[in-house]
Amino acid sequence: MHDLKSLRDQIDALRDAMRRREKLDQIGPLIDRAEALDRERRTNIQAVEERKAARNAATQEVARRKKEKQSANELVEQSRALGEEISRLEAELAKAESELERIMLEIPNIPLPEVPDGGEERNVIVREWGTPRMDPALRPHWEIAEALGILDLARGAKISGSGFVVFRRAGARLVRSLMNLFLDVHTGEHGYEEVWVPTVVNRATMTGTAQLPKFEDDMYGLRDEDLFLIPTAEVPVTNLYRDEMLDGASLPRGFCAYTPCFRREAGSAGKDTRGVLRVHEFDKVELVRYATPETSASEHELMTKHAMTLLERLGLPYRVKLLAAGDTGFASAKTYDLETYAPGVGAWLEVSSSSTFTDFQARRANIRYRPGSGEKPRFIHTLNASGLAFPRVIATIIEHYQQSDGSVTVPEALRPYLGADSIR
Repeated sequence: MHDLKSLRDQIDALRDAMRRREKLDQIGPLIDRAEALDRERRTNIQAVEERKAARNAATQEVARRKKEKQSANELVEQSRALGEEISRLEAELAKAESELERIMLEIPNIPLPEVPDGGEERNVIVREWGTPRMDPALRPHWEIAEALGILDLARGAKISGSGFVVFRRAGARLVRSLMNLFLDVHTGEHGYEEVWVPTVVNRATMTGTAQLPKFEDDMYGLRDEDLFLIPTAEVPVTNLYRDEMLDGASLPRGFCAYTPCFRREAGSAGKDTRGVLRVHEFDKVELVRYATPETSASEHELMTKHAMTLLERLGLPYRVKLLAAGDTGFASAKTYDLETYAPGVGAWLEVSSSSTFTDFQARRANIRYRPGSGEKPRFIHTLNASGLAFPRVIATIIEHYQQSDGSVTVPEALRPYLGADSIR
């Protein structure tokens, strides 16, 4: 969320940011409306203050005249009229402030200068690791997994509908093994604090991380309650310290959490619907970091490296893509996508999105820190990354490690968790 000062003092930079995102036609009118509402708001505030001062002066004069047995009827009427005018102006002010707040929640974050302008065609590959298998004879993961009896798509659809899956036997253990491996590495080696958080959150929490109001149609809401199933652990973990003040000496801080995640993905019908590439419920370990403005850039690189480490441990070829402004998420100021190559479907699959949000989320969630004793509070910078999302990692493992006899070799890092060196 942007503050009003940036709206007044840096409005041209805000418009340029929307141009870089290729959203000026869509967001420009909102910025214009916000600018007009802010002027109206300030005018009304001044008018209310002037009329309150006039009413106070009239009230004092009424008291003086009554004390001296003088008539004050016209001043009483003037004070009453001023009161009515104040009520009218305050109602207009409240209306303007409400609309202004709504609009400010709908304006995306400003991309950092190093983010390329334009849409997804301007994305840049900044790192590659490993050698993808390139063999047209390799099969897609759903054929292999269903033949092995570790994935049951039909019964997932029967139980819950399209976009839900059932893992069975070694498939279920594979899910559990990934969770334990990822959490062990992030807590034991990377120093994250593990947290176990609710998967149902309130509207304020969803608004704090910018899922609401813009993406409400993509969320699963609870009927008759203003509660939502989380789309990612980013939501509850980032909001752990909503409306709180942190000690600057405690920053940076890192948190990791395993949760199931729920997304309706409205408008995504027909995209990557085979197997587990696009599902409505999936498992993920999420990384969240709190940083100061001075350290957030280095923290972003560090967090991205932490996600990359897991792909290297699993021996999965991957690439890191810096997203252009027009392909960067609503709340993000800079995003790297980590993609693994799944040879059975012949595609690079996103398994982690690593983003820095600068102070955009912290303003919405009111998370601040005090740099030092007596110093003015500042908003923290928030960052998050998938570390990692399970379904596409599972798809890539199955396809990358498939053998000619239909079995799947288990990556060495997973063998102690799974208790086997192959799935057959």
